[in-house]
Amino acid sequence: MRASLPQQSRRLAGSGFGGPDGSKIVAVLGPTNTGKTHLAVERLCAHASGMIGFPLRLLAREVYDRVVAIKGAGEVALITGEEKIVPPGARWFLCTLESMPLAREVAFVGSAEAQLGADPERGHVFTQRLLHCRGYAETMILGAETLRPLIRKLLPEAEIITRPRFSTLSYAGAKKLSRLPRRSAIVAFTATEVYALAEMLRRQKGGAAVVMGSLSPRTRNAQVAMYQSGEVDYLVATDAIGMGLNMDIAHVAFASLSKFDGKRHRRLRLAEMAQIAGRAGRYQKDGTFGTVQLGTQAAASFSPEEIEGLEAHHFEPLSQLVWRNAALDHTNLQRFIASLDARSPHPELQRGEDAIDLAVRKSLAVEPWVMERLGGKLSGPRGVARLWAAGGLPDYRKTGPEQHGALVARVFRHLSEGDGHLPDAWIASELAHLDRVSGDVETIANRIASARTWTYVAHRPDWLANPLHWAERARAVEERLSDALHLALTQRFVDRRTAVLLKDLKVRGGEQRVEIDSDGAVAVEGEVIGRIDGFHFSPDPLARAGEQRMLLAAAERYLVHVLSKRARALGEAGDSAFVLQFAGEMPPRLLWDGARVATLRKGRDALSPRLQLDRALGALAPADRAVVQERLEGWLATATAQALGPLVRLSERASGMSPAARGLVVRLVETLGVLPRDAAEDQLAALGRADRQGLAAAGARLGVTHVFVPALLRPEPTRWRLALWAVWTEQKALPLLPPPGRVSLSVEDGWPAGFLETAGFWRIGAQAVRIDIVDRLARAIHGRREGRVPFVPDPHWAASAGLSHDGLARLLRALGYKPQLVDGTQHFAWKGQARGQRRPEASVTAENDGARDAGVRAPSPFSILADVRFADVRQQPARQRSR
Repeated sequence: MRASLPQQSRRLAGSGFGGPDGSKIVAVLGPTNTGKTHLAVERLCAHASGMIGFPLRLLAREVYDRVVAIKGAGEVALITGEEKIVPPGARWFLCTLESMPLAREVAFVGSAEAQLGADPERGHVFTQRLLHCRGYAETMILGAETLRPLIRKLLPEAEIITRPRFSTLSYAGAKKLSRLPRRSAIVAFTATEVYALAEMLRRQKGGAAVVMGSLSPRTRNAQVAMYQSGEVDYLVATDAIGMGLNMDIAHVAFASLSKFDGKRHRRLRLAEMAQIAGRAGRYQKDGTFGTVQLGTQAAASFSPEEIEGLEAHHFEPLSQLVWRNAALDHTNLQRFIASLDARSPHPELQRGEDAIDLAVRKSLAVEPWVMERLGGKLSGPRGVARLWAAGGLPDYRKTGPEQHGALVARVFRHLSEGDGHLPDAWIASELAHLDRVSGDVETIANRIASARTWTYVAHRPDWLANPLHWAERARAVEERLSDALHLALTQRFVDRRTAVLLKDLKVRGGEQRVEIDSDGAVAVEGEVIGRIDGFHFSPDPLARAGEQRMLLAAAERYLVHVLSKRARALGEAGDSAFVLQFAGEMPPRLLWDGARVATLRKGRDALSPRLQLDRALGALAPADRAVVQERLEGWLATATAQALGPLVRLSERASGMSPAARGLVVRLVETLGVLPRDAAEDQLAALGRADRQGLAAAGARLGVTHVFVPALLRPEPTRWRLALWAVWTEQKALPLLPPPGRVSLSVEDGWPAGFLETAGFWRIGAQAVRIDIVDRLARAIHGRREGRVPFVPDPHWAASAGLSHDGLARLLRALGYKPQLVDGTQHFAWKGQARGQRRPEASVTAENDGARDAGVRAPSPFSILADVRFADVRQQPARQRSR
C-alpha cells in the first residue's frame, strides 16, 4: 500500500522536496491567458483520480462545473472553507488550497497561482502545497514565470514548461471614464473607490458589475454572470479579478496604481500589475491596459519601464517564498509554540511575519484560562489540535486580531468544555440576527461576512452536535443575503434602461424590439423609456436631464415605423375619431383618439383658421405629414360647417334679400352670429317687413339688445365660435367658458373685450345675462307694462334671468326703465332712449368699433363662405369628406 501524503512529505523532508518514486513534477509557468488552468483540467481528467487547489472559492466552483460536465456530478467533489459537495464515490476534487484534503491519496495534484507563495498573509499555504502536496502519478504546479529560479532551487527534478500568452497585451494610455471601450474592467483598491466608479458608470454608461474580495461567492457569481451575459459592459473590481477569473475583458483600466497592503500604502509591484492587466484579452483575442482619468485627482500613470515589462511579460523573478513550519509539535503547548517559531533551513523560504491567524493563536495560547484547560483534561496533542483548529477560523469580517481573537476565544471556550460542541442556541441567535435583507449595500455585505463565519463553523463536523442542520441553515442565510446584495448592487449601480439604449442599435430588425403597451408605455427590450400619446413621446419623468435626451433620441430612432403606421391610421379614421379640445385654454387643439395632433392658428379670416401640426409630428416623413394635414383640414372644414350650420344657412338665404338685410347678415357673419343692436342701427332702420320675415325664417332674431342666431347659443356652437374668435383675435388667455345651461355669469375685471358678446352674454354691471334670456325678459316686461305707467317687477323675472333683486333692477335700468317710488314701493316706468344712444354697459367689440369709426367695411362674409365652401362640404359624401 502506498504511503499517505503526510508520510511521503516526512520521507522526503531530508532530501529536498521531490515527489514519490515514479511521480512526475511539472511546473507550467507563464503569464495570464496561456491556458495553464485548461491544461491542468485536461491532465486531471486524464488520471483515475486527482485534485486541484485554487486561490479562490469562485475559481474552484467554476472549474468544478467544467469537470462535472465531463465526469458527471457523482464523480466530482467541491471542497472549500464554506462549501462541501463530496459524493461517496468522488474521485476528482476541486478545492481551495486551504481546504485540500491532504490525507487523500490521488494520482494527480495541481496547485494554481503558486507565485502567491510570496504573499505575506496566505503565502505559507501556497508554499506548503508547492513543496509537499504530491500526486502519486503526476504533480502540476501552475504559476508565473517569476517562479522559475525558485523552482530550480527547491524542486530541481521538476520539468518546467513555459506557456506563451495566446494574445497580445498592449498599452492603450490614459482614458476618461466616459471614453472607456466596451468590455472594460476598471480596477480600484478600496470599496469606496469601487462604489464611486460604479456610480459614475451608471450615469454615463448604464451601469457596471462589481467584483470585490469581500463579496460572498454567490454575489460575485451573480455579478460576474451579469457582466458575462452582456447585461452591462463594464466591470469595477478590486485586484480580486487577478486571481485567475476567466472573463471576457477587452481592456483593463487602473484607477490607481497603489494600495494599502494591511501595513502600508505602497505602489503595486510589476508582477501584481501584470496579474491584473493580464485579464484583458481572452484566448486569441488581444487585450489592452491603461489608466483612467478621473479629473479631480492626478491620474495614475505607468512608467515606461513598467509598460515595457507588462507588454513583454518580463518581471523581476521571485527570490523568496513565505514559509511556515508544517511539522508542528503537538506534544504540549510549549513545544507547539516553539515549533511555530521554527526557522526555515533554506534561504529561499522566509518565515513571514505573523498573519492574523497565527497572531490570534499565539495571543490565545498565553491566556491563563487556556493554559489551565490545556493542562487539564485537554492536555496533550488533542488539546493543542483543538486550539489550532479554533484559531484557523477565518476573519471574514476583517475586524482585526483583537476583535476576531475574542470570537475565536469564545469558540475555543465552548470546544474545550462540556461535550466539546458549540451551543445550538448561540448559533441560532447569531443566524437569526443576520437573517435580514434590509439595509444598504454596506450593511448587507457586513451581514454576509458574519454569515460566512457560521458557514465555515458549520462545516467543521466535530464542532457541532448537528452539523448538517446548521450547514443547511447557514447556507440558506448566506444565500438570501447574497441574493439581496446582488439586487442592491444592481439597483444602485445598474441602469438597465441606459445600458440597453447605449448598446449598438444599428442592427436589423431593431424596430421589432419595441413594445407599446395598451396604456402607451414604450419599452425597448423590456425597459420602459417613456410613453407615447398619439404622436407625442414623453420620456420617463423620473429620468435625469441627460438621460431624458438619450431617451428622446432612442424614441426618435425606434418609433419611426410606429409613427408612420399611426399617420396612415389617422388618414383613414372616421370623423368621430377627431375632437376640438377647447375650454378656454389657448390655442385650441385638435385631438385624434384623445391625442393632441394639431392646433388652430390665425388664418385669413375668422372662419378659416390655419391648422398647425403638433411639433411631435415633425418626426414623420413628408408624405406621412401630408396625409395627416389633408385629413385634419378636411375634418376641420366639415366640423366647422356642422357647428356653424345655422350661420351657413342664414348666409345662403340672404342672397334673395334686400341690400340692407344682406349687409346685416354680413355683420352677423363677422361677429360669428351675435351682433349688438346699437352697432347695426342703420341696417335695422332700412329693413322692410319682408326682410324681417325672411331673417326670422332663416333663424335670425332681431332682439331688443342684440341681433343674434338663437341656435348658435347652444353649448357646442358657442364653444366653436369662441375658439374661432379667440384664434382670429389672437387671444393669449381666456376665462373658462360659460358652463352649459348657465343664463348669467359673474364678470371679473380683465376679461378680454368681445369675449362676453361672442359667448352670447350681455354685461350688466358685475354680471352678464345671456342675450336670448334678456330678449325674452324684455318682451315679457313689454307685455306687462301699460305705456309709461309705473309697474312692480314680477319676482319670477329675476329667477328666470339668474339675477338677484338688485341685479334685476340694474337690468331694467339698462333696458330703459327708471325706478321710482309709489306709496313707498319701488316701481319701474318706461322712459325710453334717444335713437342711436348706446345702451348702458352693453359692450361692442373693439374691431367693429374701429371699422365703423373709420368708415371701412370688413370684407364680405359671403366671399369668406365661398372660400370655405360650407355648402359644398356639407353636400359631399361622408367617404369623400373623410379623406
